[in-house]
Amino acid sequence: MTDQRRVQLGDTDAPAEDEVVEAFDRVVGQGAQRLHRTWREVLTTGLAGGLEVSVGVLALVAVYAETGSHLLAGLAFSVGFIALLLARSELFTEGFLLPVTAVVAGRASWSQLGKLWSGTLVANLVGGWIFMWLVAHGFPELGATMVESAAHFVESPLDLRAVCLAFLGGVVITLMTRMQNGTPADGAKIVAAVAGAFVLAGLQLFHSVLDTLLVFGAIHTGTAPFGYGEWLAWFWYVTLLNMAGGLLVVTLLRLVRSKELLERERAAAAADDS
Repeated sequence: MTDQRRVQLGDTDAPAEDEVVEAFDRVVGQGAQRLHRTWREVLTTGLAGGLEVSVGVLALVAVYAETGSHLLAGLAFSVGFIALLLARSELFTEGFLLPVTAVVAGRASWSQLGKLWSGTLVANLVGGWIFMWLVAHGFPELGATMVESAAHFVESPLDLRAVCLAFLGGVVITLMTRMQNGTPADGAKIVAAVAGAFVLAGLQLFHSVLDTLLVFGAIHTGTAPFGYGEWLAWFWYVTLLNMAGGLLVVTLLRLVRSKELLERERAAAAADDS
């Protein structure tokens, strides 16, 4: 009775509030489009994403070097998220909510999700490695700051604190994606990007791609007391915990919230395929 009354009061015939239906349709539509990309599109979009988010890392390092404030540096890093948003590029950790929802809704396959995740992650790292080489050699005065910033992450022991920071990093980046897809307004999406960058980078949460770019920049200076082995020992668990935070908190809650919409979308997808 409650669902029927809600349908009668809303503008759509869906068993949910109109705003939820509109956001759900955007999430499924955009997620499905990403999942149906070719390998060429996945890799080039991911490569561009790695290059563009590195611009935010450059801004972060420059502001921190001048001010010594992680919070101001976090705000400066929002340049990278805004670039990703407006350039329609892809960051690995932004690929949790939208693609997973599209797969659960029957609009794509799990193998396509694996292709998107693996291709985007590798391309992000390659693009970031290249850009941070340029930063290390173009701005040698920032070398000491990059080494200091990177050491905070890569030299952190795998303890409860590190687990919590990496889990929270996945929650924050996926929540940012959810906020951006809750509105069609570019201005509101930019606000979400700034807010996400402030919390993620300003509070030094562990993020597999963002912090890796700092590590790459530090290694490129030739003065870092760590190398790729130490980075890999840190990177594997941060990546998994980022995924756990994004999938188990934000994405799972949204899937449960949209249960009726998902069932309706799966039925429509099955009808389209038949």
